[in-house]
Amino acid sequence: MSLVIIKPGILDTIQDMGRYGHGNWGVNPGGAMDLFASQIANILVGNNGEEALMEIHFPGPQILFEQNAMIAITGGDFSPMLNDEAIPLWKPVVMRKNTLLHFPKLKWGARCYVGVHGGLCVEKWLDSFSTNLKAAVGGLGGHPFQKGDEISLRESTIYFPRFLKEEKNIRILPWQVNIKKVYRHLHEIFMVKGNEWNDLTQASRVNFLENNFIIHPSSDRMGYHLKGLALELAKPLELISSAVGFGTLQLLPAGQLIALMADHQTTGGYPRIGHVISVHLPKLAQLRPCDAIQFKIVSLEKAEELLLSQQQELKVLQHACLERLNAMTC
Repeated sequence: MSLVIIKPGILDTIQDMGRYGHGNWGVNPGGAMDLFASQIANILVGNNGEEALMEIHFPGPQILFEQNAMIAITGGDFSPMLNDEAIPLWKPVVMRKNTLLHFPKLKWGARCYVGVHGGLCVEKWLDSFSTNLKAAVGGLGGHPFQKGDEISLRESTIYFPRFLKEEKNIRILPWQVNIKKVYRHLHEIFMVKGNEWNDLTQASRVNFLENNFIIHPSSDRMGYHLKGLALELAKPLELISSAVGFGTLQLLPAGQLIALMADHQTTGGYPRIGHVISVHLPKLAQLRPCDAIQFKIVSLEKAEELLLSQQQELKVLQHACLERLNAMTC
């Protein structure tokens, strides 16, 4: 028994937390763009946060569940529906077999995540399920969802029909996540200074902090091209290529910026004027082309404090969800 892709969306792939430890081979980490939402989708259905799940963009796919299942949808709001019934985000939902998941309307965000209890049986490459589109490996043979694709589910010990009333095909379970703090002030993005921040002219530093940047439509999972006032270096720089990461802000020769995203290259030779803090990468991942960004500099200590706080909250949430699930199944 499996899931069947009845109709593919614009770019739907299998992702997880990423493929780390292979940068010396030039293999980028990839993984989910919104790591917070992807972890929560798994945690809500009783999985560990690193399990494979679906990353969906709008217009989204139509997915037929050929077996009983529990899912949770997080991240962007594409008005998810099971058959003709709307379901909420950030809550686990139990469904009866032969139910169709689809996404008819964009309300908010750039991508959402579908976690399935037990996980997906998909290809692992270099210790990760994530789809690497350029190398054509991971996930479903390294390609986005295509019509007719089947994805098997891992075995579950839960008998889902006991959650459902005889006349009902779905049941929304009573626990959910409060995510207001994570996506608050969506367009305000915190960053720490990069190695070449001080190589900008004083005027460019002021312009960077006082003006907005617009995400260009050519942006993708590799990087967001940001359009704004051109920034200038105090003097020309010749840099040796060095490591870059998810959230690195590079200054291109024309004075524009690129924010590196999940599928970023492993090294780069452009000036690194800043790095988006880890806790604000989910906000950045949910911004869409033509959205505005206002950057704000924070200290490294502040960035670490926010990350540690979020990691603690995720651990508490995982424990609480497992407790609720165990209480319902015992």
